[in-house]
Amino acid sequence: MYTPAEYQKLVNDFLASMPYDRKPTKLYEPVQYELSLGGKRIRPVLMLMAYHLLKDDVESILPVAIGLETYHNYTLVHDDIMDHAEMRRGKPTVHVKWDENQALLASEVMVLASYQGIMKGNPDCRHRLLEVFSETALEISEGQQYDIEFETRDDVSADEYIEMIRLKTSVLLACALQMGAIQGGATDEDCDLIYEFGVKFGLAFQLQDDLLDVYGDAKTFGKNIGGDILCNKKTYMLINALNMAEGQLAEDLKKWIAATDFDPNEKIMAVTSIYDQLGIKNICLDKIREFYSQAKAAWEKMSFPVEKKQLLWDYVESMLYRTF
Repeated sequence: MYTPAEYQKLVNDFLASMPYDRKPTKLYEPVQYELSLGGKRIRPVLMLMAYHLLKDDVESILPVAIGLETYHNYTLVHDDIMDHAEMRRGKPTVHVKWDENQALLASEVMVLASYQGIMKGNPDCRHRLLEVFSETALEISEGQQYDIEFETRDDVSADEYIEMIRLKTSVLLACALQMGAIQGGATDEDCDLIYEFGVKFGLAFQLQDDLLDVYGDAKTFGKNIGGDILCNKKTYMLINALNMAEGQLAEDLKKWIAATDFDPNEKIMAVTSIYDQLGIKNICLDKIREFYSQAKAAWEKMSFPVEKKQLLWDYVESMLYRTF
Protein backbone atom coordinates (compact mmCIF):
# COMPACT_ATOMS: atom_id res chain seq x y z
CA MET A 1 0.00 0.00 0.00
CA TYR A 2 1.02 3.59 -0.55
CA THR A 3 0.89 6.44 1.93
CA PRO A 4 -1.22 9.50 1.00
CA ALA A 5 2.03 11.38 0.28
CA GLU A 6 3.13 8.60 -2.09
CA TYR A 7 -0.20 8.69 -3.93
CA GLN A 8 0.18 12.45 -4.21
CA LYS A 9 3.69 12.05 -5.61
CA LEU A 10 2.39 9.62 -8.24
CA VAL A 11 -0.12 12.25 -9.33
CA ASN A 12 2.36 15.13 -9.34
CA ASP A 13 5.01 13.13 -11.20
CA PHE A 14 2.47 12.14 -13.85
CA LEU A 15 1.34 15.76 -14.25
CA ALA A 16 4.94 16.93 -14.54
CA SER A 17 5.62 14.38 -17.28
CA MET A 18 2.64 15.35 -19.41
CA PRO A 19 3.67 16.79 -22.81
CA TYR A 20 2.29 20.13 -23.94
CA ASP A 21 3.43 20.00 -27.55
CA ARG A 22 0.22 21.06 -29.28
CA LYS A 23 -0.07 24.46 -30.94
CA PRO A 24 -0.73 27.31 -30.44
CA THR A 25 1.49 27.36 -27.38
CA LYS A 26 -0.35 30.24 -25.72
CA LEU A 27 -3.52 28.16 -25.58
CA TYR A 28 -1.85 25.46 -23.49
CA GLU A 29 0.42 27.58 -21.29
CA PRO A 30 -2.43 28.59 -18.92
CA VAL A 31 -3.52 24.95 -18.65
CA GLN A 32 -0.04 23.81 -17.69
CA TYR A 33 0.28 26.76 -15.29
CA GLU A 34 -2.99 26.02 -13.48
CA LEU A 35 -2.19 22.33 -13.10
CA SER A 36 1.30 23.17 -11.79
CA LEU A 37 0.01 25.28 -8.88
CA GLY A 38 -0.09 22.22 -6.63
CA GLY A 39 -2.55 21.53 -3.86
CA LYS A 40 -3.28 18.33 -1.98
CA ARG A 41 -4.58 16.50 -5.08
CA ILE A 42 -7.35 15.11 -2.90
CA ARG A 43 -9.58 13.90 -5.75
CA PRO A 44 -7.02 11.88 -7.72
CA VAL A 45 -5.61 10.50 -4.46
CA LEU A 46 -9.09 9.35 -3.45
CA MET A 47 -9.56 7.66 -6.82
CA LEU A 48 -6.25 5.83 -6.51
CA MET A 49 -7.02 4.79 -2.94
CA ALA A 50 -10.46 3.48 -3.91
CA TYR A 51 -8.97 1.48 -6.78
CA HIS A 52 -6.26 0.16 -4.47
CA LEU A 53 -8.95 -1.33 -2.22
CA LEU A 54 -9.19 -4.12 -4.81
CA LYS A 55 -6.24 -3.91 -7.20
CA ASP A 56 -2.56 -3.04 -6.85
CA ASP A 57 -1.62 -1.55 -10.25
CA VAL A 58 -2.70 1.99 -9.33
CA GLU A 59 -0.41 3.53 -11.97
CA SER A 60 -2.69 2.07 -14.65
CA ILE A 61 -5.54 4.45 -13.80
CA LEU A 62 -3.44 7.61 -13.47
CA PRO A 63 -4.75 9.04 -16.78
CA VAL A 64 -8.32 8.81 -15.46
CA ALA A 65 -7.33 10.30 -12.11
CA ILE A 66 -5.56 13.17 -13.88
CA GLY A 67 -8.64 13.67 -16.05
CA LEU A 68 -10.70 14.25 -12.92
CA GLU A 69 -8.07 16.55 -11.42
CA THR A 70 -7.99 18.54 -14.66
CA TYR A 71 -11.75 19.02 -14.43
CA HIS A 72 -11.46 20.13 -10.81
CA ASN A 73 -8.89 22.73 -11.83
CA TYR A 74 -11.17 23.91 -14.63
CA THR A 75 -13.80 24.67 -11.98
CA LEU A 76 -11.18 26.63 -10.01
CA VAL A 77 -10.35 28.77 -13.05
CA HIS A 78 -14.05 29.56 -13.49
CA ASP A 79 -14.53 30.23 -9.76
CA ASP A 80 -11.61 32.65 -9.80
CA ILE A 81 -13.09 34.55 -12.74
CA MET A 82 -16.54 34.77 -11.15
CA ASP A 83 -15.14 35.72 -7.74
CA HIS A 84 -12.66 38.23 -9.24
CA ALA A 85 -9.96 36.40 -7.28
CA GLU A 86 -6.42 37.59 -7.92
CA MET A 87 -4.43 34.85 -6.16
CA ARG A 88 -4.62 31.05 -6.09
CA ARG A 89 -2.22 29.13 -3.83
CA GLY A 90 -0.04 32.18 -3.48
CA LYS A 91 0.28 32.87 -7.22
CA PRO A 92 -1.67 35.00 -9.71
CA THR A 93 -4.85 33.40 -11.01
CA VAL A 94 -5.00 32.46 -14.68
CA HIS A 95 -7.23 35.37 -15.70
CA VAL A 96 -4.87 37.79 -13.94
CA LYS A 97 -1.65 36.32 -15.34
CA TRP A 98 -3.12 36.30 -18.85
CA ASP A 99 -6.61 37.79 -19.27
CA GLU A 100 -10.22 36.67 -18.89
CA ASN A 101 -10.66 35.62 -22.52
CA GLN A 102 -7.51 33.51 -22.41
CA ALA A 103 -8.61 31.94 -19.12
CA LEU A 104 -12.03 31.02 -20.53
CA LEU A 105 -10.51 29.49 -23.64
CA ALA A 106 -7.95 27.53 -21.60
CA SER A 107 -10.70 26.28 -19.30
CA GLU A 108 -12.55 24.88 -22.33
CA VAL A 109 -9.39 22.96 -23.22
CA MET A 110 -9.26 21.61 -19.66
CA VAL A 111 -12.80 20.22 -19.93
CA LEU A 112 -11.95 18.44 -23.17
CA ALA A 113 -8.67 17.17 -21.71
CA SER A 114 -10.52 15.78 -18.71
CA TYR A 115 -12.72 13.69 -21.01
CA GLN A 116 -9.66 12.53 -22.94
CA GLY A 117 -8.14 11.30 -19.69
CA ILE A 118 -11.27 9.43 -18.66
CA MET A 119 -11.53 7.87 -22.12
CA LYS A 120 -8.20 6.18 -21.38
CA GLY A 121 -9.88 4.08 -18.71
CA ASN A 122 -10.51 0.35 -19.04
CA PRO A 123 -12.82 -0.19 -22.06
CA ASP A 124 -14.89 -2.63 -19.98
CA CYS A 125 -16.05 0.17 -17.66
CA ARG A 126 -15.40 3.28 -19.76
CA HIS A 127 -19.07 3.95 -20.52
CA ARG A 128 -19.96 3.79 -16.84
CA LEU A 129 -17.07 6.09 -15.94
CA LEU A 130 -18.27 8.64 -18.48
CA GLU A 131 -21.83 8.42 -17.15
CA VAL A 132 -20.73 9.02 -13.57
CA PHE A 133 -18.38 11.84 -14.53
CA SER A 134 -20.86 13.61 -16.85
CA GLU A 135 -23.62 13.55 -14.23
CA THR A 136 -21.17 14.92 -11.66
CA ALA A 137 -20.11 17.73 -14.00
CA LEU A 138 -23.75 18.76 -14.47
CA GLU A 139 -24.34 18.71 -10.71
CA ILE A 140 -21.31 20.91 -10.06
CA SER A 141 -22.69 23.51 -12.47
CA GLU A 142 -26.06 23.31 -10.72
CA GLY A 143 -24.35 23.90 -7.39
CA GLN A 144 -22.49 26.89 -8.78
CA GLN A 145 -25.76 28.37 -10.04
CA TYR A 146 -27.34 28.00 -6.60
CA ASP A 147 -24.27 29.67 -5.08
CA ILE A 148 -24.69 32.63 -7.46
CA GLU A 149 -28.40 32.92 -6.66
CA PHE A 150 -27.75 32.83 -2.91
CA GLU A 151 -25.65 36.00 -3.17
CA THR A 152 -28.78 38.09 -3.80
CA ARG A 153 -31.20 36.19 -1.56
CA ASP A 154 -31.89 36.94 2.09
CA ASP A 155 -34.06 33.89 2.71
CA VAL A 156 -31.63 31.02 2.05
CA SER A 157 -32.35 28.10 4.38
CA ALA A 158 -29.76 25.85 6.00
CA ASP A 159 -31.11 22.88 4.01
CA GLU A 160 -30.72 24.79 0.75
CA TYR A 161 -27.14 25.57 1.66
CA ILE A 162 -26.39 21.92 2.40
CA GLU A 163 -27.79 20.95 -1.00
CA MET A 164 -25.67 23.62 -2.68
CA ILE A 165 -22.40 22.42 -1.14
CA ARG A 166 -23.37 18.81 -1.87
CA LEU A 167 -23.59 19.70 -5.54
CA LYS A 168 -20.70 22.14 -5.72
CA THR A 169 -18.16 20.26 -3.58
CA SER A 170 -19.19 16.85 -2.27
CA VAL A 171 -20.23 15.11 -5.48
CA LEU A 172 -16.78 15.46 -7.07
CA LEU A 173 -15.15 13.82 -4.06
CA ALA A 174 -17.76 11.05 -4.19
CA CYS A 175 -17.26 10.74 -7.95
CA ALA A 176 -13.51 10.25 -7.49
CA LEU A 177 -14.09 7.42 -5.02
CA GLN A 178 -16.80 5.75 -7.09
CA MET A 179 -14.75 5.93 -10.30
CA GLY A 180 -11.84 4.30 -8.49
CA ALA A 181 -14.09 1.55 -7.15
CA ILE A 182 -15.66 0.97 -10.58
CA GLN A 183 -12.24 0.54 -12.19
CA GLY A 184 -11.22 -1.82 -9.40
CA GLY A 185 -14.20 -4.07 -10.13
CA ALA A 186 -16.20 -3.36 -6.97
CA THR A 187 -19.75 -4.59 -6.60
CA ASP A 188 -22.63 -2.23 -7.33
CA GLU A 189 -23.42 -2.13 -3.61
CA ASP A 190 -19.88 -1.12 -2.67
CA CYS A 191 -19.82 1.48 -5.46
CA ASP A 192 -22.99 3.01 -4.03
CA LEU A 193 -21.65 2.89 -0.48
CA ILE A 194 -18.32 4.49 -1.33
CA TYR A 195 -20.20 7.25 -3.18
CA GLU A 196 -22.40 7.86 -0.13
CA PHE A 197 -19.26 7.87 2.02
CA GLY A 198 -17.73 10.52 -0.23
CA VAL A 199 -20.81 12.73 -0.19
CA LYS A 200 -21.11 12.69 3.59
CA PHE A 201 -17.47 13.31 4.36
CA GLY A 202 -17.46 16.02 1.67
CA LEU A 203 -20.31 17.80 3.43
CA ALA A 204 -18.51 17.55 6.76
CA PHE A 205 -15.31 18.83 5.10
CA GLN A 206 -17.01 21.90 3.59
CA LEU A 207 -18.84 22.76 6.81
CA GLN A 208 -15.54 22.50 8.62
CA ASP A 209 -14.12 25.02 6.14
CA ASP A 210 -16.96 27.38 7.05
CA LEU A 211 -16.17 26.92 10.72
CA LEU A 212 -12.41 27.28 10.36
CA ASP A 213 -12.83 30.50 8.42
CA VAL A 214 -14.26 32.02 11.61
CA TYR A 215 -12.67 30.03 14.44
CA GLY A 216 -9.55 28.53 12.88
CA ASP A 217 -5.87 29.25 13.38
CA ALA A 218 -4.65 31.19 10.34
CA LYS A 219 -1.24 29.43 10.31
CA THR A 220 -2.80 25.96 10.41
CA PHE A 221 -5.79 26.75 8.20
CA GLY A 222 -3.54 28.15 5.48
CA LYS A 223 -5.43 31.39 4.84
CA ASN A 224 -6.57 34.47 6.69
CA ILE A 225 -9.45 34.08 9.13
CA GLY A 226 -12.69 35.98 8.57
CA GLY A 227 -12.68 36.18 4.78
CA ASP A 228 -16.24 34.83 4.55
CA ILE A 229 -17.44 37.40 7.07
CA LEU A 230 -15.86 40.29 5.19
CA CYS A 231 -17.55 39.38 1.90
CA ASN A 232 -20.89 38.38 3.50
CA LYS A 233 -20.58 34.89 2.04
CA LYS A 234 -23.71 32.83 2.65
CA THR A 235 -22.16 30.06 4.72
CA TYR A 236 -23.86 27.64 7.09
CA MET A 237 -22.72 29.98 9.86
CA LEU A 238 -24.23 33.18 8.46
CA ILE A 239 -27.44 31.52 7.28
CA ASN A 240 -28.15 30.10 10.72
CA ALA A 241 -27.30 33.42 12.36
CA LEU A 242 -29.69 35.28 10.05
CA ASN A 243 -32.45 32.78 10.76
CA MET A 244 -31.93 32.81 14.54
CA ALA A 245 -31.02 36.40 15.42
CA GLU A 246 -33.73 38.57 16.96
CA GLY A 247 -33.99 42.10 18.32
CA GLN A 248 -30.71 43.96 18.67
CA LEU A 249 -28.60 41.02 17.47
CA ALA A 250 -30.59 40.87 14.24
CA GLU A 251 -30.23 44.62 13.73
CA ASP A 252 -26.49 44.51 14.39
CA LEU A 253 -25.95 41.60 12.02
CA LYS A 254 -27.91 43.26 9.21
CA LYS A 255 -25.99 46.49 9.82
CA TRP A 256 -22.66 44.77 9.34
CA ILE A 257 -23.89 42.93 6.23
CA ALA A 258 -25.07 46.21 4.68
CA ALA A 259 -21.95 48.16 5.65
CA THR A 260 -19.72 49.33 2.81
CA ASP A 261 -17.20 51.35 4.81
CA PHE A 262 -15.77 49.48 7.80
CA ASP A 263 -12.64 48.35 9.57
CA PRO A 264 -12.11 44.67 8.58
CA ASN A 265 -10.96 43.54 12.02
CA GLU A 266 -13.86 45.31 13.69
CA LYS A 267 -16.39 43.61 11.41
CA ILE A 268 -14.85 40.18 11.93
CA MET A 269 -14.87 40.62 15.72
CA ALA A 270 -18.44 41.99 15.77
CA VAL A 271 -19.94 39.24 13.60
CA THR A 272 -17.99 36.54 15.45
CA SER A 273 -19.39 37.92 18.71
CA ILE A 274 -22.91 37.59 17.31
CA TYR A 275 -22.15 33.99 16.33
CA ASP A 276 -20.88 33.34 19.86
CA GLN A 277 -24.03 34.73 21.44
CA LEU A 278 -26.22 32.60 19.17
CA GLY A 279 -24.20 29.40 19.69
CA ILE A 280 -23.50 29.11 15.95
CA LYS A 281 -20.19 27.30 16.45
CA ASN A 282 -21.86 24.41 18.27
CA ILE A 283 -24.68 24.24 15.72
CA CYS A 284 -22.10 23.88 12.95
CA LEU A 285 -20.06 21.35 14.93
CA ASP A 286 -23.18 19.25 15.54
CA LYS A 287 -23.90 19.17 11.80
CA ILE A 288 -20.30 18.21 11.04
CA ARG A 289 -20.53 15.36 13.55
CA GLU A 290 -23.81 14.23 11.98
CA PHE A 291 -22.26 13.94 8.52
CA TYR A 292 -19.11 12.40 10.01
CA SER A 293 -21.25 9.68 11.62
CA GLN A 294 -23.11 9.07 8.36
CA ALA A 295 -19.82 8.76 6.49
CA LYS A 296 -18.54 6.29 9.07
CA ALA A 297 -21.75 4.23 8.79
CA ALA A 298 -21.35 3.95 5.01
CA TRP A 299 -17.67 3.08 5.41
CA GLU A 300 -18.44 0.31 7.89
CA LYS A 301 -20.88 -1.34 5.45
CA MET A 302 -18.34 -1.50 2.60
CA SER A 303 -17.04 -5.02 2.03
CA PHE A 304 -13.48 -4.10 1.01
CA PRO A 305 -10.50 -5.64 2.90
CA VAL A 306 -10.44 -4.16 6.39
CA GLU A 307 -6.76 -3.16 6.43
CA LYS A 308 -7.05 -1.34 3.10
CA LYS A 309 -10.36 0.23 4.05
CA GLN A 310 -8.78 1.56 7.25
CA LEU A 311 -6.13 3.46 5.27
CA LEU A 312 -8.89 5.23 3.35
CA TRP A 313 -10.67 6.15 6.56
CA ASP A 314 -7.45 7.40 8.17
CA TYR A 315 -6.82 9.67 5.18
CA VAL A 316 -10.33 11.12 5.27
CA GLU A 317 -10.27 11.50 9.05
CA SER A 318 -7.01 13.46 8.84
CA MET A 319 -8.84 16.04 6.71
CA LEU A 320 -11.83 16.19 9.03
CA TYR A 321 -9.81 17.08 12.11
CA ARG A 322 -7.90 20.20 11.19
CA THR A 323 -6.89 22.51 14.01
CA PHE A 324 -9.17 25.21 15.38
